[in-house]
Amino acid sequence: MPDTTLTQDPAAPDDTATADLLRWTAEQAIAWRTGLGERHVGADPSVTPASLRDGLGGPLPRTGTDPRTVIDDLVRAADPGLVAMSGPRYHGFVIGGSVPSALAADWLTSTWDQNAGGYLVTPSAAIVEEVAGAWLVELLGLPVGTSVGFATGATLASTTCLAAGRHAVLRKAGWDVEEDGLQGAPTVRVIVGTDVHVSVLMALRYLGFGRGRAERVPTDDQGRMDPGALAAMLEGHTGPLIVCAQAGEVNTGAFDPMARIVEVVRRVPDAWLHLDGAFGLWAAASPRLRHLVVGHDGADSWATDGHKWLNVPYDSGFAFVRDAAAHRAAMGSSAAYLPPAPAATRDPWDYVPELSRRARGFTAWAAIRELGAAGIAALVERDHDLAVRMADRLARHPGVTIANEVVLNQVLVGLGDPDLTRDVAARVQREGTTWFGTTVFKGTPWARISVSSWWTTEDDIDRSADAILRCLDEALAARRG
Repeated sequence: MPDTTLTQDPAAPDDTATADLLRWTAEQAIAWRTGLGERHVGADPSVTPASLRDGLGGPLPRTGTDPRTVIDDLVRAADPGLVAMSGPRYHGFVIGGSVPSALAADWLTSTWDQNAGGYLVTPSAAIVEEVAGAWLVELLGLPVGTSVGFATGATLASTTCLAAGRHAVLRKAGWDVEEDGLQGAPTVRVIVGTDVHVSVLMALRYLGFGRGRAERVPTDDQGRMDPGALAAMLEGHTGPLIVCAQAGEVNTGAFDPMARIVEVVRRVPDAWLHLDGAFGLWAAASPRLRHLVVGHDGADSWATDGHKWLNVPYDSGFAFVRDAAAHRAAMGSSAAYLPPAPAATRDPWDYVPELSRRARGFTAWAAIRELGAAGIAALVERDHDLAVRMADRLARHPGVTIANEVVLNQVLVGLGDPDLTRDVAARVQREGTTWFGTTVFKGTPWARISVSSWWTTEDDIDRSADAILRCLDEALAARRG
């Protein structure tokens, strides 16, 4: 194929060549997708940083390359280092797959190439976020009128929520943090659980609170915050306060007792209660599992991920804020060149940190339309049942300990001492049937298994469990010599 990049007039693109390129690229994407079910789940065991650099690196290109060659080279060079994390037997992190309509909507989102900042910039992108956001508020049982920002993921969603909280508690103290910053501001007391997720600590860093200044509430053996200890910490407190609770501890899946935490926090007049529910908040969509989050609607803000249990492609998080005015005050932007939205519409840039960004609402809209509330509930419940099945299968082996109550989708597995745990994990990753990682919880190393995909079946769980136990037996045999 001739090098059209250098000879074609940029003002007159070759639509036929572009269409051919997109069709070819779609074929490569379809081949990847249809092969995920049986692909070696981890990266190619032979891949190294050096081999990837050999394929993807080299000196800065000085001249252009035919687009078809670019895509062919990218597919060939990247493939060995890709992980089948959207497939049915990836259990390493809490990562969903992509339901078909969400994947297709993501392709369209890239093709449409819309800047989703403002309504007048892209009306459809603004309205689809408005619609999908309202659906999510209802689906997750949040208060009517809750505002929604479409962020990159739970880290930026929590940052957005806590920025709204920072605005609200300092406003009550007579301080305009958006105008005057934090220097000289009244002190905001921040309280988190001992097993707080790192994304919340990152949000505290970004917002100037500092992760080291956050006070820690003791947690139980599953990572649940102790509301009695929280009450003792808040006894007699007055002034600005932010408390961060958790729905779905990253290792055990455990839930802070929200009804009791809400009761304790509401005794402080100027308090803001945030709920980090990156994956656990989705239990609210399930009639069978909703009891896990009882009281969650008493919080002031909530963060969750779409690329977890809504099963949309990456770059999807949701920031929910009860006080929409505080949300807009913390995030909103204005400039002479930025056209304000007409009455009765919303500018997406008023609800997340970015002005220019991807139109994230289309994939969420598509997934909700495809699954419906009943389908989302069934997905969450099925993954919970599959996690229980995984725990039961593994627990039959005398060398395995299940450390957590499998209340949602996380299985914390003891495989012996730390060296043996790491050995088994490495063997599993090399073997390729499934993939899981390791963690440390309460000072003890564990294997951690997550079940989050719409694609996973009982057969996938059984195949994964068999592979894990096979690798455990091999590791034990190697130890015995």
